[in-house]
Amino acid sequence: MGKITGFMEFERIEEGYKPVPERLKNYKEFVIGLNDAQAKQQAARCMDCGTPFCTSGCPVNNIIPDFNDLVHRGDWKNAIAVLHSTNNFPEFTGRICPAPCEAACVLNVNDDAVGIKSIEHAIIDRAWLEGWVQPQLSTHKTGKKVAVVGSGPAGMAAAQQLARVGHDVTLFEKNDRVGGLLRYGIPDFKMEKSHIDRRVQQLQKEGVTIRTGVLIGELSKGSKVTNWAKETISAQQLQQDFDAVLLSGGAEQSRDLPVAGRDLDGIYFAMEFLPQQNKVNAGDKVKGQLRATDKHVIVIGGGDTGSDCVGTSNRHGAASVTQFEVMPQPPMEENRPLTWPNWPMKLRTSSSHEEGCEREFAISTKEFIGEKGKLTGLKTVHIEFKNGKMVEIPGTEKTYPADLVLLAMGFVNPVATVLEAFGVDKDARGNAKASTEVTGGYATNVAKVFAAGDMRRGQSLVVWAIREGRQAARAIDEFLMGSSDLPR
Repeated sequence: MGKITGFMEFERIEEGYKPVPERLKNYKEFVIGLNDAQAKQQAARCMDCGTPFCTSGCPVNNIIPDFNDLVHRGDWKNAIAVLHSTNNFPEFTGRICPAPCEAACVLNVNDDAVGIKSIEHAIIDRAWLEGWVQPQLSTHKTGKKVAVVGSGPAGMAAAQQLARVGHDVTLFEKNDRVGGLLRYGIPDFKMEKSHIDRRVQQLQKEGVTIRTGVLIGELSKGSKVTNWAKETISAQQLQQDFDAVLLSGGAEQSRDLPVAGRDLDGIYFAMEFLPQQNKVNAGDKVKGQLRATDKHVIVIGGGDTGSDCVGTSNRHGAASVTQFEVMPQPPMEENRPLTWPNWPMKLRTSSSHEEGCEREFAISTKEFIGEKGKLTGLKTVHIEFKNGKMVEIPGTEKTYPADLVLLAMGFVNPVATVLEAFGVDKDARGNAKASTEVTGGYATNVAKVFAAGDMRRGQSLVVWAIREGRQAARAIDEFLMGSSDLPR
Protein backbone atom coordinates (compact mmCIF):
# COMPACT_ATOMS: atom_id res chain seq x y z
CA MET A 1 0.00 0.00 0.00
CA GLY A 2 1.08 3.59 -0.56
CA LYS A 3 1.26 4.89 2.99
CA ILE A 4 0.09 3.02 6.06
CA THR A 5 -1.18 6.13 7.85
CA GLY A 6 -2.22 8.01 4.69
CA PHE A 7 -5.95 7.72 5.38
CA MET A 8 -5.43 9.44 8.74
CA GLU A 9 -3.13 12.17 7.46
CA PHE A 10 -4.80 13.32 4.25
CA GLU A 11 -8.28 14.61 3.45
CA ARG A 12 -10.25 13.72 0.35
CA ILE A 13 -9.47 16.04 -2.57
CA GLU A 14 -12.38 16.77 -4.88
CA GLU A 15 -11.93 17.55 -8.56
CA GLY A 16 -12.63 21.21 -9.28
CA TYR A 17 -15.09 22.93 -11.61
CA LYS A 18 -14.65 26.00 -13.76
CA PRO A 19 -16.92 28.90 -12.69
CA VAL A 20 -20.58 28.62 -13.72
CA PRO A 21 -20.64 31.82 -15.86
CA GLU A 22 -17.63 30.56 -17.82
CA ARG A 23 -18.86 27.04 -18.47
CA LEU A 24 -22.38 28.12 -19.48
CA LYS A 25 -20.87 29.85 -22.53
CA ASN A 26 -19.90 26.58 -24.23
CA TYR A 27 -20.30 22.80 -24.25
CA LYS A 28 -16.73 21.93 -23.28
CA GLU A 29 -15.79 19.80 -20.29
CA PHE A 30 -15.28 21.94 -17.20
CA VAL A 31 -14.00 19.46 -14.60
CA ILE A 32 -10.50 20.30 -13.35
CA GLY A 33 -8.78 16.98 -12.73
CA LEU A 34 -6.20 16.21 -10.08
CA ASN A 35 -2.58 17.07 -10.81
CA ASP A 36 0.13 14.48 -10.23
CA ALA A 37 0.82 15.56 -6.65
CA GLN A 38 -2.86 15.60 -5.72
CA ALA A 39 -3.44 12.17 -7.28
CA LYS A 40 -0.44 10.77 -5.40
CA GLN A 41 -1.72 12.15 -2.09
CA GLN A 42 -5.27 10.94 -2.75
CA ALA A 43 -3.97 7.45 -3.62
CA ALA A 44 -2.05 7.41 -0.32
CA ARG A 45 -5.41 7.39 1.48
CA CYS A 46 -6.14 3.87 0.18
CA MET A 47 -5.95 1.42 3.09
CA ASP A 48 -5.23 -1.67 0.96
CA CYS A 49 -8.03 -3.46 2.82
CA GLY A 50 -7.84 -7.20 3.37
CA THR A 51 -11.18 -7.38 1.59
CA PRO A 52 -11.30 -4.60 -1.02
CA PHE A 53 -15.01 -3.85 -1.15
CA CYS A 54 -14.26 -1.17 -3.74
CA THR A 55 -13.32 -3.89 -6.23
CA SER A 56 -16.51 -5.86 -5.66
CA GLY A 57 -18.53 -2.62 -5.71
CA CYS A 58 -17.16 -1.83 -9.18
CA PRO A 59 -19.11 -3.62 -11.96
CA VAL A 60 -15.91 -4.22 -13.98
CA ASN A 61 -14.04 -5.21 -10.79
CA ASN A 62 -11.23 -2.69 -11.22
CA ILE A 63 -8.19 -3.68 -9.16
CA ILE A 64 -8.34 -0.42 -7.27
CA PRO A 65 -5.86 -0.93 -4.41
CA ASP A 66 -3.18 -1.92 -6.93
CA PHE A 67 -3.49 1.10 -9.19
CA ASN A 68 -3.79 3.39 -6.16
CA ASP A 69 -0.49 2.04 -4.85
CA LEU A 70 1.17 2.45 -8.25
CA VAL A 71 0.01 6.06 -8.54
CA HIS A 72 1.29 6.80 -5.04
CA ARG A 73 4.69 5.43 -6.06
CA GLY A 74 4.68 7.40 -9.31
CA ASP A 75 4.48 4.30 -11.54
CA TRP A 76 1.82 5.65 -13.87
CA LYS A 77 2.63 3.33 -16.78
CA ASN A 78 1.92 0.21 -14.75
CA ALA A 79 -1.11 1.92 -13.22
CA ILE A 80 -2.74 2.21 -16.65
CA ALA A 81 -1.83 -1.42 -17.41
CA VAL A 82 -3.67 -2.52 -14.27
CA LEU A 83 -6.62 -0.27 -15.08
CA HIS A 84 -6.86 -1.47 -18.68
CA SER A 85 -6.77 -5.10 -17.55
CA THR A 86 -10.38 -4.76 -16.36
CA ASN A 87 -11.71 -1.66 -18.14
CA ASN A 88 -11.40 -0.97 -21.87
CA PHE A 89 -12.45 2.67 -21.60
CA PRO A 90 -11.51 4.31 -18.28
CA GLU A 91 -11.80 7.77 -19.85
CA PHE A 92 -15.55 7.12 -20.12
CA THR A 93 -16.04 5.81 -16.59
CA GLY A 94 -13.58 8.32 -15.12
CA ARG A 95 -15.90 11.07 -16.34
CA ILE A 96 -19.47 9.82 -16.14
CA CYS A 97 -19.58 6.80 -13.81
CA PRO A 98 -21.36 7.57 -10.49
CA ALA A 99 -18.56 5.61 -8.75
CA PRO A 100 -20.25 2.78 -6.83
CA CYS A 101 -16.67 1.80 -5.91
CA GLU A 102 -16.45 4.87 -3.69
CA ALA A 103 -19.71 4.03 -1.94
CA ALA A 104 -18.19 0.62 -1.16
CA CYS A 105 -14.82 2.03 0.03
CA VAL A 106 -14.09 0.86 3.60
CA LEU A 107 -13.02 4.39 4.50
CA ASN A 108 -16.56 5.47 3.60
CA VAL A 109 -17.90 3.67 6.68
CA ASN A 110 -17.12 6.69 8.88
CA ASP A 111 -15.08 9.10 6.73
CA ASP A 112 -14.84 10.43 3.18
CA ALA A 113 -14.14 7.72 0.62
CA VAL A 114 -10.93 7.62 -1.39
CA GLY A 115 -11.39 9.63 -4.60
CA ILE A 116 -11.13 6.54 -6.78
CA LYS A 117 -12.90 8.04 -9.78
CA SER A 118 -10.63 11.11 -9.82
CA ILE A 119 -7.55 8.86 -9.66
CA GLU A 120 -8.87 6.76 -12.56
CA HIS A 121 -9.49 9.98 -14.50
CA ALA A 122 -5.92 11.12 -13.82
CA ILE A 123 -4.42 7.77 -14.86
CA ILE A 124 -6.08 7.55 -18.27
CA ASP A 125 -5.54 11.21 -19.12
CA ARG A 126 -1.84 10.78 -18.29
CA ALA A 127 -1.72 7.60 -20.38
CA TRP A 128 -3.09 9.34 -23.47
CA LEU A 129 -0.73 12.28 -22.93
CA GLU A 130 2.29 9.98 -22.70
CA GLY A 131 1.27 7.87 -25.71
CA TRP A 132 0.84 4.68 -23.68
CA VAL A 133 -2.57 3.83 -25.19
CA GLN A 134 -1.71 1.87 -28.31
CA PRO A 135 -3.56 -0.64 -30.51
CA GLN A 136 -3.19 -4.26 -29.38
CA LEU A 137 -3.01 -6.31 -32.54
CA SER A 138 -3.91 -10.00 -32.60
CA THR A 139 -1.04 -12.35 -33.34
CA HIS A 140 -3.21 -14.65 -35.48
CA LYS A 141 -6.52 -14.79 -37.30
CA THR A 142 -9.22 -17.34 -36.46
CA GLY A 143 -11.18 -16.98 -39.68
CA LYS A 144 -14.38 -16.48 -37.66
CA LYS A 145 -16.66 -13.51 -38.40
CA VAL A 146 -18.61 -11.71 -35.66
CA ALA A 147 -21.23 -9.00 -36.09
CA VAL A 148 -21.74 -6.58 -33.20
CA VAL A 149 -25.00 -4.63 -33.49
CA GLY A 150 -24.92 -1.38 -31.53
CA SER A 151 -21.78 0.69 -30.99
CA GLY A 152 -22.30 1.95 -27.45
CA PRO A 153 -19.85 1.02 -24.69
CA ALA A 154 -21.03 -2.61 -24.59
CA GLY A 155 -20.60 -3.05 -28.33
CA MET A 156 -17.28 -1.20 -28.42
CA ALA A 157 -15.87 -3.28 -25.55
CA ALA A 158 -17.02 -6.56 -27.08
CA ALA A 159 -15.69 -5.65 -30.53
CA GLN A 160 -12.31 -4.72 -29.10
CA GLN A 161 -11.96 -7.90 -27.07
CA LEU A 162 -13.01 -10.14 -29.95
CA ALA A 163 -10.67 -8.42 -32.42
CA ARG A 164 -7.74 -8.82 -30.05
CA VAL A 165 -8.10 -12.62 -30.11
CA GLY A 166 -8.17 -12.73 -33.90
CA HIS A 167 -11.81 -12.69 -34.94
CA ASP A 168 -12.98 -10.58 -37.88
CA VAL A 169 -15.36 -8.16 -36.21
CA THR A 170 -17.81 -5.78 -37.87
CA LEU A 171 -19.41 -3.15 -35.64
CA PHE A 172 -22.79 -1.89 -36.91
CA GLU A 173 -24.36 1.43 -35.85
CA LYS A 174 -27.65 2.84 -37.18
CA ASN A 175 -26.59 6.44 -36.58
CA ASP A 176 -23.85 8.39 -38.31
CA ARG A 177 -21.17 8.05 -35.64
CA VAL A 178 -19.99 5.39 -33.19
CA GLY A 179 -20.87 5.64 -29.51
CA GLY A 180 -24.58 4.94 -29.13
CA LEU A 181 -26.19 6.71 -26.19
CA LEU A 182 -22.69 7.61 -25.02
CA ARG A 183 -22.42 9.92 -28.03
CA TYR A 184 -26.02 10.98 -28.58
CA GLY A 185 -27.39 10.82 -25.04
CA ILE A 186 -24.66 12.43 -22.94
CA PRO A 187 -23.86 16.14 -23.39
CA ASP A 188 -20.39 17.19 -24.45
CA PHE A 189 -19.93 19.22 -21.28
CA LYS A 190 -19.96 15.93 -19.36
CA MET A 191 -17.81 14.04 -21.87
CA GLU A 192 -16.40 15.50 -25.06
CA LYS A 193 -16.76 13.13 -27.98
CA SER A 194 -13.08 13.29 -28.90
CA HIS A 195 -12.63 10.59 -26.25
CA ILE A 196 -14.86 8.25 -28.27
CA ASP A 197 -13.16 9.21 -31.53
CA ARG A 198 -9.74 8.22 -30.19
CA ARG A 199 -11.07 4.81 -29.23
CA VAL A 200 -12.73 4.39 -32.64
CA GLN A 201 -9.34 4.95 -34.27
CA GLN A 202 -7.83 2.36 -31.94
CA LEU A 203 -10.56 -0.16 -32.78
CA GLN A 204 -10.00 0.31 -36.49
CA LYS A 205 -6.24 -0.17 -36.14
CA GLU A 206 -6.94 -3.36 -34.20
CA GLY A 207 -8.91 -4.65 -37.17
CA VAL A 208 -12.52 -3.82 -36.33
CA THR A 209 -14.60 -2.92 -39.39
CA ILE A 210 -17.03 -0.12 -38.57
CA ARG A 211 -20.22 0.42 -40.52
CA THR A 212 -22.31 3.42 -39.51
CA GLY A 213 -25.68 4.47 -40.91
CA VAL A 214 -26.79 0.83 -41.05
CA LEU A 215 -30.01 -0.31 -39.37
CA ILE A 216 -30.20 -4.00 -38.53
CA GLY A 217 -33.80 -5.22 -38.51
CA GLU A 218 -36.42 -2.52 -38.40
CA LEU A 219 -38.06 0.20 -36.33
CA SER A 220 -41.80 0.52 -35.85
CA LYS A 221 -43.67 3.16 -37.81
CA GLY A 222 -43.62 6.53 -36.05
CA SER A 223 -40.81 5.47 -33.70
CA LYS A 224 -39.18 8.34 -31.77
CA VAL A 225 -35.90 6.42 -31.45
CA THR A 226 -32.97 8.31 -32.96
CA ASN A 227 -32.28 6.82 -36.39
CA TRP A 228 -30.07 8.32 -39.07
CA ALA A 229 -29.57 5.08 -41.01
CA LYS A 230 -29.16 5.18 -44.77
CA GLU A 231 -29.11 1.42 -45.23
CA THR A 232 -31.00 -1.53 -43.78
CA ILE A 233 -29.81 -5.12 -43.42
CA SER A 234 -32.18 -7.87 -42.37
CA ALA A 235 -31.57 -10.01 -39.33
CA GLN A 236 -31.61 -13.11 -41.53
CA GLN A 237 -28.87 -11.71 -43.77
CA LEU A 238 -26.68 -10.97 -40.78
CA GLN A 239 -27.14 -14.47 -39.38
CA GLN A 240 -26.25 -15.89 -42.78
CA ASP A 241 -23.09 -13.79 -43.21
CA PHE A 242 -21.58 -14.13 -39.72
CA ASP A 243 -20.57 -16.96 -37.40
CA ALA A 244 -21.92 -15.12 -34.36
CA VAL A 245 -24.03 -12.02 -33.73
CA LEU A 246 -24.01 -9.87 -30.61
CA LEU A 247 -26.96 -7.55 -29.98
CA SER A 248 -25.64 -4.68 -27.88
CA GLY A 249 -27.94 -1.76 -28.63
CA GLY A 250 -29.12 0.65 -25.98
CA ALA A 251 -32.39 0.78 -24.04
CA GLU A 252 -33.72 3.48 -26.35
CA GLN A 253 -37.46 3.17 -25.82
CA SER A 254 -38.28 6.21 -23.67
CA ARG A 255 -40.93 6.06 -20.95
CA ASP A 256 -43.92 8.19 -21.96
CA LEU A 257 -46.38 10.21 -19.88
CA PRO A 258 -49.85 9.51 -21.32
CA VAL A 259 -51.91 12.25 -19.67
CA ALA A 260 -54.37 14.71 -21.20
CA GLY A 261 -52.73 17.18 -23.55
CA ARG A 262 -49.76 14.95 -24.39
CA ASP A 263 -50.18 15.72 -28.10
CA LEU A 264 -49.58 19.47 -27.66
CA ASP A 265 -46.67 21.03 -29.52
CA GLY A 266 -43.86 21.64 -27.04
CA ILE A 267 -43.63 18.23 -25.34
CA TYR A 268 -40.67 16.04 -26.32
CA PHE A 269 -38.67 13.10 -25.09
CA ALA A 270 -35.23 13.97 -23.72
CA MET A 271 -33.80 11.78 -26.48
CA GLU A 272 -35.37 14.02 -29.09
CA PHE A 273 -33.68 17.04 -27.48
CA LEU A 274 -30.20 15.91 -26.40
CA PRO A 275 -28.98 14.17 -29.62
CA GLN A 276 -29.69 17.28 -31.67
CA GLN A 277 -27.32 19.35 -29.54
CA ASN A 278 -24.65 16.65 -29.83
CA LYS A 279 -24.93 16.84 -33.61
CA VAL A 280 -24.69 20.63 -33.59
CA ASN A 281 -21.59 20.40 -31.39
CA ALA A 282 -20.10 17.99 -33.94
CA GLY A 283 -20.50 20.63 -36.64
CA ASP A 284 -23.64 19.20 -38.27
CA LYS A 285 -26.58 21.31 -39.37
CA VAL A 286 -29.84 20.32 -37.66
CA LYS A 287 -33.00 21.53 -39.33
CA GLY A 288 -35.59 22.66 -36.80
CA GLN A 289 -33.39 22.09 -33.75
CA LEU A 290 -35.28 22.09 -30.46
CA ARG A 291 -34.11 25.11 -28.47
CA ALA A 292 -34.82 26.15 -24.90
CA THR A 293 -33.78 29.77 -25.48
CA ASP A 294 -35.99 32.21 -23.55
CA LYS A 295 -38.42 29.42 -22.71
CA HIS A 296 -39.84 28.23 -19.40
CA VAL A 297 -38.58 24.65 -19.38
CA ILE A 298 -39.89 21.84 -17.22
CA VAL A 299 -37.93 18.60 -17.11
CA ILE A 300 -39.99 15.64 -15.89
CA GLY A 301 -37.68 13.03 -14.38
CA GLY A 302 -35.09 13.43 -11.64
CA GLY A 303 -32.28 11.20 -12.91
CA ASP A 304 -29.11 11.77 -14.91
CA THR A 305 -30.93 12.26 -18.21
CA GLY A 306 -33.07 14.92 -16.61
CA SER A 307 -29.96 16.60 -15.23
CA ASP A 308 -28.46 16.57 -18.74
CA CYS A 309 -31.58 18.33 -20.04
CA VAL A 310 -31.17 20.94 -17.29
CA GLY A 311 -27.55 21.65 -18.22
CA THR A 312 -28.31 21.84 -21.93
CA SER A 313 -31.33 24.13 -21.38
CA ASN A 314 -29.21 26.50 -19.30
CA ARG A 315 -26.64 26.66 -22.08
CA HIS A 316 -29.42 27.51 -24.52
CA GLY A 317 -30.37 30.45 -22.29
CA ALA A 318 -33.70 29.21 -20.93
CA ALA A 319 -35.85 31.75 -19.07
CA SER A 320 -36.30 29.23 -16.25
CA VAL A 321 -35.66 25.54 -15.65
CA THR A 322 -37.66 23.37 -13.23
CA GLN A 323 -37.15 19.66 -12.68
CA PHE A 324 -39.90 17.35 -11.40
CA GLU A 325 -39.36 14.08 -9.56
CA VAL A 326 -42.30 11.88 -8.59
CA MET A 327 -40.45 10.27 -5.67
CA PRO A 328 -40.04 12.01 -2.29
CA GLN A 329 -36.87 14.02 -1.68
CA PRO A 330 -34.15 11.66 -0.42
CA PRO A 331 -32.21 12.43 2.79
CA MET A 332 -29.23 14.79 2.56
CA GLU A 333 -26.93 12.09 3.98
CA GLU A 334 -27.17 8.33 3.77
CA ASN A 335 -27.45 6.03 6.78
CA ARG A 336 -24.00 4.50 6.34
CA PRO A 337 -24.31 1.70 8.92
CA LEU A 338 -27.46 0.61 7.10
CA THR A 339 -26.40 1.05 3.45
CA TRP A 340 -22.63 0.44 3.26
CA PRO A 341 -21.14 -1.08 1.08
CA ASN A 342 -24.15 -0.77 -1.23
CA TRP A 343 -25.14 2.24 -3.32
CA PRO A 344 -27.00 4.56 -0.91
CA MET A 345 -30.16 6.55 -1.42
CA LYS A 346 -29.43 10.21 -0.74
CA LEU A 347 -30.00 13.60 -2.35
CA ARG A 348 -27.58 14.11 -5.22
CA THR A 349 -27.00 17.55 -6.65
CA SER A 350 -25.33 17.55 -10.04
CA SER A 351 -23.19 20.27 -11.58
CA SER A 352 -26.15 21.06 -13.86
CA HIS A 353 -28.41 21.68 -10.87
CA GLU A 354 -25.82 24.08 -9.48
CA GLU A 355 -25.92 26.05 -12.73
CA GLY A 356 -29.55 27.01 -12.12
CA CYS A 357 -32.60 24.83 -11.54
CA GLU A 358 -35.63 24.63 -9.29
CA ARG A 359 -36.32 21.09 -8.08
CA GLU A 360 -39.71 19.74 -7.05
CA PHE A 361 -40.10 16.35 -5.39
CA ALA A 362 -43.15 14.14 -4.79
CA ILE A 363 -44.97 15.87 -7.64
CA SER A 364 -47.12 14.36 -10.38
CA THR A 365 -48.29 15.87 -13.67
CA LYS A 366 -52.06 15.60 -14.10
CA GLU A 367 -52.55 17.41 -17.39
CA PHE A 368 -50.76 19.42 -20.07
CA ILE A 369 -52.57 22.62 -21.06
CA GLY A 370 -52.24 24.80 -24.12
CA GLU A 371 -53.74 27.17 -26.63
CA LYS A 372 -54.19 26.60 -30.37
CA GLY A 373 -52.29 23.32 -30.15
CA LYS A 374 -49.26 24.79 -28.37
CA LEU A 375 -48.16 24.02 -24.82
CA THR A 376 -48.59 26.83 -22.30
CA GLY A 377 -48.33 24.99 -18.99
CA LEU A 378 -49.17 21.92 -16.96
CA LYS A 379 -51.28 21.05 -13.95
CA THR A 380 -49.64 19.21 -11.07
CA VAL A 381 -50.41 17.79 -7.67
CA HIS A 382 -48.15 16.70 -4.82
CA ILE A 383 -48.34 13.06 -3.88
CA GLU A 384 -47.40 10.67 -1.10
CA PHE A 385 -47.03 6.92 -0.96
CA LYS A 386 -49.37 4.93 1.27
CA ASN A 387 -49.21 1.14 1.39
CA GLY A 388 -47.04 1.22 -1.72
CA LYS A 389 -49.54 3.26 -3.72
CA MET A 390 -49.26 6.84 -4.98
CA VAL A 391 -51.94 9.04 -3.41
CA GLU A 392 -52.68 12.67 -4.27
CA ILE A 393 -52.55 15.21 -1.44
CA PRO A 394 -55.70 17.38 -1.51
CA GLY A 395 -55.16 21.11 -1.84
CA THR A 396 -51.72 20.84 -3.48
CA GLU A 397 -52.83 21.35 -7.08
CA LYS A 398 -50.82 23.94 -9.00
CA THR A 399 -50.42 25.17 -12.57
CA TYR A 400 -46.91 25.82 -13.90
CA PRO A 401 -46.26 27.93 -17.00
CA ALA A 402 -44.23 26.00 -19.57
CA ASP A 403 -43.14 26.53 -23.17
CA LEU A 404 -41.06 23.35 -23.37
CA VAL A 405 -41.48 20.07 -21.48
CA LEU A 406 -38.79 17.40 -21.70
CA LEU A 407 -39.73 13.86 -20.68
CA ALA A 408 -36.73 12.27 -18.98
CA MET A 409 -38.33 9.48 -17.01
CA GLY A 410 -35.95 6.76 -18.07
CA PHE A 411 -36.11 4.04 -20.69
CA VAL A 412 -38.44 1.07 -20.56
CA ASN A 413 -36.61 -1.39 -22.81
CA PRO A 414 -34.57 -1.80 -26.00
CA VAL A 415 -36.25 -1.47 -29.38
CA ALA A 416 -38.67 -4.41 -29.52
CA THR A 417 -38.77 -4.70 -33.31
CA VAL A 418 -35.02 -5.38 -33.46
CA LEU A 419 -35.32 -8.31 -31.04
CA GLU A 420 -38.40 -9.56 -32.89
CA ALA A 421 -36.56 -9.43 -36.21
CA PHE A 422 -34.09 -11.98 -34.83
CA GLY A 423 -36.78 -13.99 -33.06
CA VAL A 424 -35.12 -13.44 -29.68
CA ASP A 425 -37.19 -14.21 -26.60
CA LYS A 426 -37.82 -11.30 -24.24
CA ASP A 427 -38.01 -11.23 -20.47
CA ALA A 428 -40.85 -9.68 -18.46
CA ARG A 429 -39.35 -6.19 -18.91
CA GLY A 430 -38.99 -6.47 -22.68
CA ASN A 431 -35.22 -7.06 -22.69
CA ALA A 432 -33.44 -9.82 -24.58
CA LYS A 433 -33.64 -12.98 -22.50
CA ALA A 434 -30.12 -14.27 -21.84
CA SER A 435 -28.38 -15.38 -18.66
CA THR A 436 -24.90 -14.50 -17.40
CA GLU A 437 -23.89 -18.05 -16.54
CA VAL A 438 -20.19 -18.86 -16.92
CA THR A 439 -21.00 -21.51 -19.52
CA GLY A 440 -23.29 -20.42 -22.32
CA GLY A 441 -23.65 -16.94 -20.92
CA TYR A 442 -25.22 -14.13 -22.95
CA ALA A 443 -26.62 -16.61 -25.49
CA THR A 444 -30.24 -16.07 -26.55
CA ASN A 445 -32.73 -18.72 -27.63
CA VAL A 446 -31.63 -18.15 -31.25
CA ALA A 447 -28.59 -20.09 -32.44
CA LYS A 448 -25.37 -18.03 -32.53
CA VAL A 449 -27.17 -14.83 -31.40
CA PHE A 450 -26.00 -13.23 -28.14
CA ALA A 451 -27.15 -10.14 -26.21
CA ALA A 452 -25.37 -7.83 -23.76
CA GLY A 453 -25.53 -4.39 -22.18
CA ASP A 454 -28.79 -2.46 -22.08
CA MET A 455 -30.18 -4.85 -24.67
CA ARG A 456 -30.01 -7.64 -22.09
CA ARG A 457 -30.21 -5.93 -18.68
CA GLY A 458 -32.21 -2.80 -19.50
CA GLN A 459 -31.27 0.81 -18.79
CA SER A 460 -28.07 0.86 -16.78
CA LEU A 461 -24.66 2.46 -16.28
CA VAL A 462 -21.81 2.79 -18.77
CA VAL A 463 -19.63 0.69 -16.47
CA TRP A 464 -22.18 -2.14 -16.53
CA ALA A 465 -22.27 -1.95 -20.34
CA ILE A 466 -18.48 -2.32 -20.51
CA ARG A 467 -18.61 -5.29 -18.12
CA GLU A 468 -21.28 -7.06 -20.16
CA GLY A 469 -19.51 -6.36 -23.44
CA ARG A 470 -16.31 -7.91 -22.09
CA GLN A 471 -18.10 -10.94 -20.67
CA ALA A 472 -20.15 -11.47 -23.82
CA ALA A 473 -16.94 -11.35 -25.89
CA ARG A 474 -15.52 -14.20 -23.83
CA ALA A 475 -18.75 -16.18 -24.21
CA ILE A 476 -18.70 -15.70 -28.00
CA ASP A 477 -15.01 -16.60 -28.23
CA GLU A 478 -15.70 -19.77 -26.25
CA PHE A 479 -18.67 -20.57 -28.49
CA LEU A 480 -16.59 -20.16 -31.66
CA MET A 481 -13.33 -21.75 -30.48
CA GLY A 482 -14.35 -24.18 -27.72
CA SER A 483 -12.38 -22.25 -25.08
CA SER A 484 -11.26 -18.71 -24.39
CA ASP A 485 -8.34 -16.90 -22.80
CA LEU A 486 -10.27 -13.62 -22.59
CA PRO A 487 -10.88 -12.36 -19.04
CA ARG A 488 -14.39 -12.63 -17.71
